[in-house]
Amino acid sequence: MAKLRATPASALQDILHDGMTLAVGGFGLSGIPADLIDAVRDSGVRDLTVVSNNMGVDGKGLGVLIEAGQVRKVVASYVGENRLFAEQYLSGRLEVEFTPQGTLAERLRAGGAGIPAFYTRTGVGAVVAEGKPHEEFDGKLYVRERGIVADVALVHAHTADTDGNLSYRYTARNFNPVVATAGAVTIVEAEVIVEPGVLDPNHVVTPGVYVQRLVQASNRVKDIEQRTVRPRREAVSA
Repeated sequence: MAKLRATPASALQDILHDGMTLAVGGFGLSGIPADLIDAVRDSGVRDLTVVSNNMGVDGKGLGVLIEAGQVRKVVASYVGENRLFAEQYLSGRLEVEFTPQGTLAERLRAGGAGIPAFYTRTGVGAVVAEGKPHEEFDGKLYVRERGIVADVALVHAHTADTDGNLSYRYTARNFNPVVATAGAVTIVEAEVIVEPGVLDPNHVVTPGVYVQRLVQASNRVKDIEQRTVRPRREAVSA
């Protein structure tokens, strides 16, 4: 129970400071720790470096931190859904480090595993590899990428026990597990919180040893970036 906090703001209390690095789980608007993101915005902390697959959309998800002018640098693989983000990047107000999606996931996983760097073929010969060390292995050229360890990791889980063991649901099991291990401090919002022993050990994805603080997620609408559906059959036939 020592990990459980009453509100997102109290879960972040005495943790946030200007200039820190946040790693944030989720994929677009799917599986994002929305309550914790809002609490970061409300804290007023500034000059943040945010590591996430992408930055949500205008006014939602991590987009609220862009809107509030709290972000200095973004490490991401995709930024195409956020117009304000693009405007700030093109105007030079926001620094962006683009990283291939699989490489970003591995950088987070490596950071959580205590691996300072690794070599990958992805990006060799492209702009993302410029200025980085290269090495040849078995006749092929690889680029060295650094592992990522964030000051704070923000994670959304479906179910957690009060010891911090986590399981995820559907698409929310995207970047959340690797983000959860990559933070010096990991803070989790969970939709369902149960007592220890309730979670089936076979369903635990993130062990509680990685989690320092935990808060109940609010029952909010889960936004979708883009909804693509086929026309109803009866509408087509009519």
